[in-house]
Amino acid sequence: MPYRNPVIPGYYPDPSVCRVGQDYYLATSSFEYFPGVPLFHSRDLVDWALIGYCLTRPEQVPLAGCRSSGGIFAPTLRYHNGRFYMVTTNVTGGGHFFVHAEDPAGPWSDPIWVDTGMRGIDPDLFWDDDGTCYFTSTSTLGIATCPLDVATGKPLAEPRQQWTGTGGQHPEAPHLYKIRGRYYLQLAEGGTERGHMVTIARGDTPFGPWESCPHNPILSHRSTNRPIQSTGHADMIEAHDGSWWMVFLGTRPHGLYPTFHNLGRETNLAPVRWTEDGWPVVGDGGQVDVVNDLPAFATATPTRWDQVVEDAFDGPSLPLYWNYLRNPDLTRYSLSERPGYLRLKGIAVNLGALDSPTWVGRRQQHHEMTATTRLHFEPQVDGEEAGLSALMNETHRIEIAVTREAGARVAIVRRTIGSISLVVARHVLPATGPVELCIQAVTPRVEGARPGWGAEPIYALSVAVAGQAPVRLATSEMRYLGTEVAGGFTGVYLGMYATGNGQACVTPADFEWFRYEPAGVSS
Repeated sequence: MPYRNPVIPGYYPDPSVCRVGQDYYLATSSFEYFPGVPLFHSRDLVDWALIGYCLTRPEQVPLAGCRSSGGIFAPTLRYHNGRFYMVTTNVTGGGHFFVHAEDPAGPWSDPIWVDTGMRGIDPDLFWDDDGTCYFTSTSTLGIATCPLDVATGKPLAEPRQQWTGTGGQHPEAPHLYKIRGRYYLQLAEGGTERGHMVTIARGDTPFGPWESCPHNPILSHRSTNRPIQSTGHADMIEAHDGSWWMVFLGTRPHGLYPTFHNLGRETNLAPVRWTEDGWPVVGDGGQVDVVNDLPAFATATPTRWDQVVEDAFDGPSLPLYWNYLRNPDLTRYSLSERPGYLRLKGIAVNLGALDSPTWVGRRQQHHEMTATTRLHFEPQVDGEEAGLSALMNETHRIEIAVTREAGARVAIVRRTIGSISLVVARHVLPATGPVELCIQAVTPRVEGARPGWGAEPIYALSVAVAGQAPVRLATSEMRYLGTEVAGGFTGVYLGMYATGNGQACVTPADFEWFRYEPAGVSS
């Protein structure tokens, strides 16, 4: 039976994996979003369930004023002597730190800060057979390693420069392993874009000297037309049956030329085999297909991420896949004040601020999908606004919203591209009653078009009131919410929000339900 990459679709980059018996755990970056560092569980390396987050308290992950794609960078997840460790970097403030937990679902400890005296990212923890813990990261020396006291986070010696890679730009994402008695140092090179690649070297000590793999890079899709691009930032693991696997990030560009991607960097899986002389071979000679054979111990083809998901907001808390921007004031969000609804209380801050607006979002995980919500909102003051957004960052986003203008309730579509932010459509609404807002990601079909020469992928935004057909208000080219235009390391979120646009809202916004439907799937 096959599985399909990505195994975790949508913006889940920089994966790191560890194993406890026959259970597998995986963590990814989170940047400016809260809670921080999503944590997944699997029994087969293919079907991953989100079970929690490593950073759930503001004191663990201070994000005030965090720029987009700042905050929490790449983690490494490890298990040692009955305890899980997650080490990462808050580039907005504090630098390297790690947290630990006996139960991966939490709670996780307060941060233990690691100061090597050198700035860097992408920290790694490795325990040798004698119990020594080694800390490796990028640094002012390049890739550097030092022994670490995990009780205090204090380096036990000065960091020493390690292998610098094969000459690709930005050597990063170091992981140190001991495999069959030898030490391996794995890196990512080429930058986390189209030139991304994974390289590896080996030596007889944790500090080398390092012998570069003769068939480096061991993974790269650079200069190919494969549907998954930018492959890199990987972590390897031996499965409980003795097979070897690699998790890595990759992107899925849209076929339109020039290509772009808007789902972010996603988590993929590849088989690894070892040569007789002790070097890893990833996938098919360093390249990985979308469709691959399942691990021998997998029991079914996963479909977890390809289902219609509808949130009725009738539970005590939101499902785990909902995130906030930076550190939220949770008093502005309620599932109990109006049972069966998510109530949002807007403040002066809107989605254009480097702040924590009243917004809650989930990742877009499919190129084509439909997101719809039913909103009860009858604004009493001009400028009060609540609606549905597709957001890459504060300067690249679209919103379809209900607001009040000159005393009338209207639906609007706003498009923000860089420094230009305009309302591009208006539609008068009845003074009262619920409104359904919809954002659809779609690539219009052009009969006979060559791949890459079809129509522009778009977001289509529509509104519906009771008893009437939906009205499409506007479309927006998807590429303007793509990384190649917007920049950064994240992907598009679909979220509900409320704002007073300069003043606190008098009227709360009540969302009755939210529905996410991948194209081609029906409930």
